[in-house]
Amino acid sequence: MGIKSFMGRRAKDSSKKEYDAPILVEDYMSRKLVTFGPEQSILEVMELFAKHHISGGPVMDDNGFLVGIISEADCMKQISESRYFNQPILDTNVERFMTKNVETIPHDMSIFDAAGIFDKHKRRRLPVMKDGLLVGQISRKDIVIAALKLSGHNWK
Repeated sequence: MGIKSFMGRRAKDSSKKEYDAPILVEDYMSRKLVTFGPEQSILEVMELFAKHHISGGPVMDDNGFLVGIISEADCMKQISESRYFNQPILDTNVERFMTKNVETIPHDMSIFDAAGIFDKHKRRRLPVMKDGLLVGQISRKDIVIAALKLSGHNWK
């Protein structure tokens, strides 16, 4: 005859808490953005890039809606054109050089899905939207930082 345990059912150990790490885009995105207007001069944009140590940002209309993205790569078009025509960099508007067809991602997307979008579309930054409004921006660097913070966790 075997030995029976009369201890009964044991309570769960409350000292072992499962770690609920943040894995959403909104947990790692930048919220304080340098934004630009479509009528702003491309020279002013380049100056702001240098001043704030950024390589791009969202272009917003007068009502606060996202209408494009301007980046250093877009500025290179202006620089290249000025060299080709042997003229100084002209004081043209952002609207002429910005990317108008902007891919955005929702604030509640996981960083893993966002990483897939970065890989597939070769973007350096993506605007983050909530209810049709710009709430932030996430970059490839933000995703790398998130991955480093989460490197010790397994996801089911």
